[in-house]
Amino acid sequence: FFLQTDVEISLVDSSCKSPIERFWNGSSAVYILQKATHNEENDSVEESRTDDVVYASELLPKERAGPLALSVGRAKQLISLYTMVQNPNMTYLGLSDLVVLPPLWVRCDGSDPGHTCWVGAEPLKAGNKVTGVNIYIVSCDGPTADKTCFANLEELKMEHKIRHHSSVVTTKGFAQYELIAAAAMEDTIAESESSIYVDITWNGVDKILETPPLISAATLNIALESGDPRSPVFQLYRELQFLLTLAESLKTGVTEWPEPSESESALKLVQEFLTDLKKKLDGDCVSGNRNETEKIKCDTAAVDSCIKSIFGERGDLDFTEQLWCKMKSKCVSSYQELTDCFTLVIKSLQLGEIQPWIHQGSSSFLSQLIQQSYHGKMKDISLSDISPIQMLLEIGLEKMKKDYVSFFIGEPDTCSLLFQDYFISTSVDLQEQVHRVQKLHHMLEIMVSCTGLLQFRHENLFPLTQICMKYYKENPLNEKHVFQLPIRPALVKKFYQDDNPEIWKIEISSGHGQKEVKTTWQVSTNPPVEHRAENNSGLFSDSTVNGSTEERLYFITMTQCSQVQFT
Repeated sequence: FFLQTDVEISLVDSSCKSPIERFWNGSSAVYILQKATHNEENDSVEESRTDDVVYASELLPKERAGPLALSVGRAKQLISLYTMVQNPNMTYLGLSDLVVLPPLWVRCDGSDPGHTCWVGAEPLKAGNKVTGVNIYIVSCDGPTADKTCFANLEELKMEHKIRHHSSVVTTKGFAQYELIAAAAMEDTIAESESSIYVDITWNGVDKILETPPLISAATLNIALESGDPRSPVFQLYRELQFLLTLAESLKTGVTEWPEPSESESALKLVQEFLTDLKKKLDGDCVSGNRNETEKIKCDTAAVDSCIKSIFGERGDLDFTEQLWCKMKSKCVSSYQELTDCFTLVIKSLQLGEIQPWIHQGSSSFLSQLIQQSYHGKMKDISLSDISPIQMLLEIGLEKMKKDYVSFFIGEPDTCSLLFQDYFISTSVDLQEQVHRVQKLHHMLEIMVSCTGLLQFRHENLFPLTQICMKYYKENPLNEKHVFQLPIRPALVKKFYQDDNPEIWKIEISSGHGQKEVKTTWQVSTNPPVEHRAENNSGLFSDSTVNGSTEERLYFITMTQCSQVQFT
């Protein structure tokens, strides 16, 4: 194939998204053949020549719209070459050591009457020996809303029986429904790349586009971006962003302080906080009155009723956590104000005016100073350079860790070993600790969406949490990752039972093992192939039926298989 100058070849393995995953469910690496880009550019230059003059602008690389496809005739030639090389009976080729090649798929331009978009070949093996080849033809039409264009199930089954000389066939259905749009109420979900959808498979299809039965197997797929302004944990997200700003300033030496708030300054809030503690030194050393504590709790949790019912609220904010709440986000607006706040706190500790309570095991620098103050032996402190920023980052990091742990576990002291060993570990540097808190927030956003939109209960959230935790213990933050959870269809049926699927597919098969052959018919709302997206919309002139514009437009795809036996 390297000698074919009009084509490009690439090897796509399991680490990459396969362009033929909708038509072929093999797990091995595959060769993808398509029209060579340089060949297309040369053709363009040839067409634009005038009096044998080629302008410099014509030689500049042009922006590539997408992969280029070959004609069906050329694709079949290449498939024939591939099949011939894999045939052990072709001894005259002089191939002493026959190597079993990965499957080959060729992009087609759909210019033939059948609108073929892919042609593929897959070796059939018995041990290390090739016994034959499966040949696949994929055709695509649409989009259209006219359901009279859809196939008839009985005709599909009969056509398969005739082509493959089989008397018995089995059918398997697949449907994909988008849930985030079906479940979201108005103004609940902002536009983003977030998606929640369910894949459902079942055996024994009775009719085209049938709703999957409740005995089907279903998988929930979730990819969620953090930071939706309408999320019930958006305030917690903003708190995290301030933490990230502080962490970034330690690396760069530059801090982007928020605009000064029109309300009370952070310095005034800290002064009032310390004054309140001084007055209550003889009794309650934790906070002011109950209303103030409740105000801080609500500000800290920043969750709506559906989240509170599952994760509860923290009622154990210690001194450093309450201090963080006073100084965070829109409150502290400059380095000088931050330094003044910590100066007030340290002076009160040194004079013994306050004896604040802190959580056991707190390891921040300020917590260490507080522990020293209990014994009246505080070290001299220099609030210069980055030390005030690092002190604020440390107390914010400790506070947010406990927030997330209480959300996921219920009580910080009963957190799992996974949380202790990884997500709230203090054995790594501050930057890595912050990165792990980001992972915790992303997991929380996923739980919130499943709770608020899909009304999931604890028994459904728990396995999803374990899946997310396992992934994030082994991988960096990735908000585009699709988390998958096996579920019962009944859990989400109310969200899709009256909706149209994004993808609906039937697989008709006969034979067993190496002799198994399949015919697949599919409709999808998105173009099934990227190299024909620009042409697909023109295949049907009308996108409405009987004047209705409410019908969903579908692309129709058919995959047919045939076998070539070598022995």
